[in-house]
Formats: sequence, C-alpha cells, structure tokens
Amino acid sequence: MDALSYQVPSALEGHAAVGQRVQVPLRNGTAVGCIIGLAQTTAFPRVKPIQRLLDDQPVLTPDLIQLSGWMARTYCAGRGEALAAMLPGPLRRGRPLLAAAEGEVVPTIGTAEPLAPPPTLTAQQAAADAKIREALTQRRHEVFLLHGVTSSGKTEVYLQAIQQALAQGLDSIVLVPEIALTPQTIERFTHRCGAAQVAVLHSRLRERQRLSEWSRIAQGRAHVVIGARSAVFAPTRHLGLIVVDEEQENTYKQEETPRYHARDTAVERARVAGAVVVLGGATPSLEAYTRAQAGRYTLLTLTERIDRQPLPAVEVVDLRRLAGRGARAVVSPQLETALGRTLADHQQAILFLNRRGFATFIQCRGCGVVARCPACQVALTFHQATGQLLCHHCRHREPAPDLCPACHSQYVRFRGAGTQRVESELARRFPTARIARMDTDTMRPRASHEAVLSRFRRHELDILIGTQMVAKGHDFPQVTMIGIINADTALHLPDFRAAERTFDLLTQVAGRAGRGTMPGRVIIQTALPDHPAIVYASRHDYDGFYREELGHRKALHLPPVAAMARLTVRATREDRAKTSAETLAAQLQRTRKPTAMILGPSPAHLYRLRGYYRWHVIVTAKTLDALLARLAPVRAQRRVGGAQVTIDVDPWSPW
Repeated sequence: MDALSYQVPSALEGHAAVGQRVQVPLRNGTAVGCIIGLAQTTAFPRVKPIQRLLDDQPVLTPDLIQLSGWMARTYCAGRGEALAAMLPGPLRRGRPLLAAAEGEVVPTIGTAEPLAPPPTLTAQQAAADAKIREALTQRRHEVFLLHGVTSSGKTEVYLQAIQQALAQGLDSIVLVPEIALTPQTIERFTHRCGAAQVAVLHSRLRERQRLSEWSRIAQGRAHVVIGARSAVFAPTRHLGLIVVDEEQENTYKQEETPRYHARDTAVERARVAGAVVVLGGATPSLEAYTRAQAGRYTLLTLTERIDRQPLPAVEVVDLRRLAGRGARAVVSPQLETALGRTLADHQQAILFLNRRGFATFIQCRGCGVVARCPACQVALTFHQATGQLLCHHCRHREPAPDLCPACHSQYVRFRGAGTQRVESELARRFPTARIARMDTDTMRPRASHEAVLSRFRRHELDILIGTQMVAKGHDFPQVTMIGIINADTALHLPDFRAAERTFDLLTQVAGRAGRGTMPGRVIIQTALPDHPAIVYASRHDYDGFYREELGHRKALHLPPVAAMARLTVRATREDRAKTSAETLAAQLQRTRKPTAMILGPSPAHLYRLRGYYRWHVIVTAKTLDALLARLAPVRAQRRVGGAQVTIDVDPWSPW
C-alpha cells in the first residue's frame, strides 16, 4: 500500500510528528499506520481524521522514513510494506515500546567489566583503520570495501572502528550473514564494548525479547547493534557506522516483499544519515568489487593472515578417476588417509557437504521412478534418523517406501550423499573418533548449534560434519584438515551466480584450516577439476576468478554489468500460470523505452512449488534507473489474469 492522507484533529495538533505510529480508520475497520510527512493542505476535498497517536515520540528515525521511500521505489514494493519491514511484529500490531523495567533480558556472552584491551594492529590493519577513522572523524559518508584473506583480522578492524564511533558519541550497526554466527560475534563485541552497550537483533529471539532490544536501541540505551539482515533497520538515533560482514552472502537478500538487499540498503541508509559503511569479506561480491574498481567504494586490502600464517595447502581429487573401481563411498582414499593422519596427530577436521539428509533422492532401479514431493515435484530427500522422505522446500514428509510405488519392485536404491550418510560412513571407518553433524536438521533447538561449536572448540569432538553452518566465520585453532566432499553441488544449478557461490564457499571453508600454530590442509573432491571456480579457489586467487567471471557476465549482459529483475507468475492451474505470464511479458514488450531485454516467459526451475505452477519473465537493462522505468507499467500489479505476480529486483535465488 502506498501513502494515504489523514487529518490531524485539533486535539492532537502539535503532538503529531513524522515517525510516530497512529491508529486510523481504513475501509470498515482500523489500521496501524506511520506518519511519513505533515502538510498544511491536501488535494483531497475530504480526509478522515486519525483516531489516536500510538507513541509519544517517533519510533522511526528520519533516515528510516526516507529510506522506506527509496526501498519502495527500488524494490517495486508499497511504502507500507517497506515501513512494516522496519518494525518488530508487536509494533506493527500497535503495541507500545517497552520501558526499561518491562524488557525481557536477552542472554549475552561476556560482561561489561573488565573490557578487553585492543591488540596491536598489523601494518595492513593499521592502514585500513586510519582510513576509516579519518572518515568517521570528519563525519564524511564513505563506503569502504575491506577485502581480506581468511584469518587476516577483518573483525579487529571492525572493532576498532566501532570503538572510534563510540568515542565520538555515535551508534554502530554490525550485520552478520548467518544466524549461527551471532553468538560468536556477540562474545567478541561484548568483551570489547561492554554488554550494556550491545543489542542483538535476529530471528531466534522470542518476540518480546526482540521488542525489548528494539526498545533499548530506540531509547538510546544501546549503541552497538549486532544482527542479521533486518538489523539494518535498527532505530539508532546517532548513526555513525554500518559494518556488513561477508557482504557477498546471499542471506542478505530478502526473499519476501519488500525484496531488499541488506548490503545496498545499508549503503543507502548511511548515505542519508551521513554515516560510514565498511563492507568486509574474503571473497567480495562481483557487485561490490566492481564498484570499488570504478571508484564508488574505497578498496582496503589485507593480503596476509595474522602472524603471517600461510594459507592452507589445497589438493584437488578428481572423482572421475575413482569411477569404475567400485568406489561408491563418499570419502576418497586421499581424504581417508588425510583424516587418519589428522586424528593420529590429535588435531581436528571439518568435512563440508552442502546437502542435508542421508541420500539426496531414492530411485527405483526397475522403472527409474524417483520419489517426488506431491506439492513441489522436486526429489524427496531420505533422512535415516526418522526413516522418512522430506521435501526441503515445503516440509512435506512421508515414510520411505520398501517397494516402488509405481511398479512395486523391491529394487529401491538410495542415490547421492547427504550429511547423514557422511556421518555414517566416517563412524564406520573411524570407530573411535568423536564425530558430530551440524546442519539445520540437527540444530533445530535454539541452543544446539552453539553447544556443538563449544564442544568442538574444547576439542571434545574430533570431526565436525556440516553444511554452510560450519563454513564461515568460525575460528578453530586446532583444525588443520578440511575435506570438501563434493565441490560441484551448486555448479549444476540454473543460476548465473553458481560459479561465484562455489568459489566463495570453497574459499571460506578452506579458510577454517590452519588458523592456529599448525599448517592447514584442504582436500577438494570434485568431478569438475578444471572448472574456473575450483581452479582459482585451489590457488587462493580471487583476482583471477574475478577477471574471468566478470568477462562471462559482460558477454552475457548479466549483473553486475547490467541491472536485472525477475517477475514470477504463479497459479494453482497450470494453464492459467502460463497464459498470465505471456500476458505480463506482452505488457512489458509494448513499452519500447528505455531499452531493455525481455526474456521469457519460461517455466521456473522449481516449476511446481507448494502447489503452485510457476513461470518467470526476466528483464535486464543497462542501469537500475532504466530497469525501474521499464517496470513502471507493471510495478504495482499483484495479479495478472487470475495469477499472482511478484517482482524481484536484483534476484539472488535461482528459484
């Protein structure tokens, strides 16, 4: 919904302010709204009065109000949808902010006293710190891209910048890409800044805890905010710094309306507030690195690990050479030997596989039928612990069959390998090893993931098997061995960012090895050893990968050299989804200027999802402004021909 006009009753004149929530009449009921502007006149002959103010003071700051307009324009959303994304659920429903005595305490790690002293910076860290301090001291908006190899000390640069901001009376926001990283990050920041200064915002908080933290920030009782994507909307009153750690992560992209990217939203919010932004990562996104090369961002580099530790040695195992030897095991002889040596040396290992479950699908050897989800038509994953088949998209589950449901054959076979199968095979090969698995299936209770990580840090576990949850941000000094079970997983997806995602994951997982005093070793198992993402990751060569991948994007007119939007049309009837997508594409084709490329309609990769048939229309243009102008005729449409329509500007999911 876009903006509506209401009258301020005489009794409330002088009390209403931009950023306050109000209760207003809407249709036959009432609604909660937010004041985004005040005017003396209106073009409408009659407007309804607001019923009451819900806040004594604004709950949204001026920079957030302005940011909501930018979000609505950039991501083809309603202004109300953008404002709603900024507020916790209770505030959207009209509940008041919590006073200090009412708040529910969020457990934090560490205490305010004694605060840990800052360590001595390396020469490269000091150079980066000086540039950031200069911008903070001058209150100059500037965006820095901090490109540092794994274990180069990027977090210490963030911490010293935050302490500088605190010394100037300024607030800071720190975004982290994975919810699993938050406890580790909180511990480090509370030791340096003090627990009373730090607030936490992430989806694992209970609703009242989240409202309590949000209230602390809004009332100026917390000055360092740490959280995932939505923490970019923290209601800080004196914003001086935003840090986006691992800015290349796809979890910064919201998959529901408004489909904002937290990195770009952080840059825009900082521009409005006159604040500094630090984007950090070992493998910057092509978008951020291209902007740095063009001078839009200031590039800062950390090319060496702390204490000049070497990057781990990488060995690539070609799985094709193992074919035909009866090698159906998921662990190659090279990896098994390396694991045995690691255990003998009383060191630790991490095995990475970006697939949950025991087998990725089950198939009848008699007729070839694969067990599929009835609502999504994707292959169901077998989970050994429950004996069930599970859809990882809609959570449909059913018992694993003993006989083929199509031909009633007993030749039902498990295909592929998930984390459960890796765990089972390692337990068989290394019966005395202490092994744990860490994925979203095992980490459902709130404290489970941190409990496993704590045991691993204390060396109560020898081998940790996991998905992306173990790939990034963790520091385990006794880990000297990393095994990547199948590096090809993402390369087979219909996603133009597949190579970039693979390079990022391999680099980050490899970066967990050799962070202590012992050198690290990485074994990458792949059937595509010559793929550029694998070749450059094995060499730790970001610049080489960037040049080659950017060349491919330029040739195909893909981001970051072009702006892109994906329009998804979905309906419960197959024919309606197709004809509605054709109608939408025809509408876009009728608009000749500005120049844009219209691709499709074509069936979505997940053609049937949660009972809906889905079609895509892709639009690309040279610039974001040109793209938005081309989308203007359809940006407000939510339905076409009885089908639902969503617009995703700068899409990051391949689905």
